[in-house]
Amino acid sequence: MSKILVTGGAGFIGSHTVIELVNAGYEPIIVDNYSNSDPSVLDGIRAILGRKVKSYEGDCNDKSFMRDVFKIENPDGVIHFAAFKAVGESVEKPLDYYQNNIGSLIVLLETMKKFDCANLVFSSSCTVYGSPDSLPVTESSPVKEAMSPYGFTKQVSEVIIRDTVRSDQSLSAIALRYFNPIGAHPTA
Repeated sequence: MSKILVTGGAGFIGSHTVIELVNAGYEPIIVDNYSNSDPSVLDGIRAILGRKVKSYEGDCNDKSFMRDVFKIENPDGVIHFAAFKAVGESVEKPLDYYQNNIGSLIVLLETMKKFDCANLVFSSSCTVYGSPDSLPVTESSPVKEAMSPYGFTKQVSEVIIRDTVRSDQSLSAIALRYFNPIGAHPTA
């Protein structure tokens, strides 16, 4: 069974993804510092699945912590949801967003490379399109100047991933650009 590290796995999108990974036959491993979530989410995941999912409490910016998790778990891939995500707050605290969102990605990519983990799904955002020239936005729409530090962190992160993949062809990556994800698991 393939192990998938899910950073931010106790968050809204992350927790739903963890459930679907189990349903698809994968073994998710949650990494979360609970800055945008709550540990009680793990109880909800356990109730839905009828079993616990392995989880680690820690910060993706902590190189030592991330190395320890990779050393113990040896994941086959990573889905990286862990990031600050409030556009308005990013305007008030841009340095926090740059450090957390970009810094954690760099730590993650370095750790993945060190442990030969070659598959990354990156949680990006529709904010990379800035103020689009036309609607609806499609994947071929141009990336425009970001309207917030949050959006800029997603643009920079996509460039970092692109450049890293170009420099190391053993790494595969994809960026998912969300437009206000909503919904709930059928158990609500």
